[in-house]
Amino acid sequence: MPAQISNLFLSGLSTETRESLVSRSIAVELPLHTVLYDVGGDPRHAYFLTSGLASIVTPMSNGEIAEVGFIGHEGVVGSLQLLGSAFISTRCMMQLAGSGLKIPFASLQGMFESSEEIRKRVLEFVQEQAVMVGQIAGCNRLHSAEQRLVRWLLMAQDRTQWDVLQFTQEYLAEMIGTQRTTVTLLAGELQRRGLISYVRGNIQILDGYGLEALACDCYSIIKSLHFNLYAQNTALVSANGNHYASSEASPFWT
Repeated sequence: MPAQISNLFLSGLSTETRESLVSRSIAVELPLHTVLYDVGGDPRHAYFLTSGLASIVTPMSNGEIAEVGFIGHEGVVGSLQLLGSAFISTRCMMQLAGSGLKIPFASLQGMFESSEEIRKRVLEFVQEQAVMVGQIAGCNRLHSAEQRLVRWLLMAQDRTQWDVLQFTQEYLAEMIGTQRTTVTLLAGELQRRGLISYVRGNIQILDGYGLEALACDCYSIIKSLHFNLYAQNTALVSANGNHYASSEASPFWT
């Protein structure tokens, strides 16, 4: 796994604007299950993730949760709260340990209000997140457990650029809305077909193209959203030095 990955939101800004944001931020490690913001109210900080994966979940009154989105090194955690005072019913927490830049929410809010460039980029990111939430909702309602699991694994890899993902079967079952026994059977079948290796909570993607062939249309739609978010950049650079200029370029498993 790469030790650090640039944050694409910051990389897409002008040098002056990026340096202004970075100067107000501090580098932090983000262990597994770190809560980046909770239900209701403004967060104390926003985060530009540089590695790892944050999961956006909707908690229910009975204690269950449903995942409705991801944020990886492409975005900024806390962007939705910048738009207004509406009650935010989701929680965001780290599901793969990583790192990031932490900025006081008040500082980012002030720059959001004063900088047209930051405001434009935040709104683009929030729009991408909103479309993704809608697509995931449809996927969870209409597609099979296998399709949901494959879509989830591919989305996680796109946002981390990691070949090995550390997720338990209990967690995967919770995220895709199925039973642990179902995930056990599905993971076993994907492993038998040589698409993944699953050992003690470590999922290694062996054949990304094979997985994508099993995925529903939701993955290709979300993948295009993800890659086109910063399409004006000359290229997206993966940890091994490969460049991806658009959503049509080679995925991260090459």
